[in-house]
Amino acid sequence: MSDLSEQKKFDDSQVGETLRRPAGASLEAWMNSRIARYSTRKYDWDALKFQADHDPKFRRAQMRYLGTGGTGVAADVNTVPSEHFTFSTMVIPAGHEGPPHLHVDVEEVFFVMRGKLKVVLTTAEGERYETVLTDRDLISVPPGVYREEINIGDEDALMCVMLGAKKPVTPTYPADHPLARIKR
Repeated sequence: MSDLSEQKKFDDSQVGETLRRPAGASLEAWMNSRIARYSTRKYDWDALKFQADHDPKFRRAQMRYLGTGGTGVAADVNTVPSEHFTFSTMVIPAGHEGPPHLHVDVEEVFFVMRGKLKVVLTTAEGERYETVLTDRDLISVPPGVYREEINIGDEDALMCVMLGAKKPVTPTYPADHPLARIKR
């Protein structure tokens, strides 16, 4: 149990701008600006449309909550500003997949809320690892490892996605993959 008389005053000088309380804002106003409600989110089927335009099997949707993620979406005023990581949900329809891609700067975490996803991981040296994730399974993929997610179930898969930076570098594709030659 802590003694309140011994607690020190919080010093926000080390806190980034997006986490600092705006001057004059009440606690209620400040906290309300940091809430992203499901009722105000919309699935963005266009965030990765360039992939689906290349091959319909890559069609999937992102619903952003904290920051804009790694999809290349430059801004979304309907998200909570990010300081250290991003958080979104992703829907992958049955039979669809996220193509192999690589984040050079961040860890990426997938938490499957519903569905059945085969995750394929490969290294630049050619090592390969596959696993199947189902409800409430999580995988943390380090930077520098290619990852792809394939919905092998009969229903839409829903997963949470976290990336370990405020604004991750846009991912790249293997040099021999057709998406590596597409301009966004």
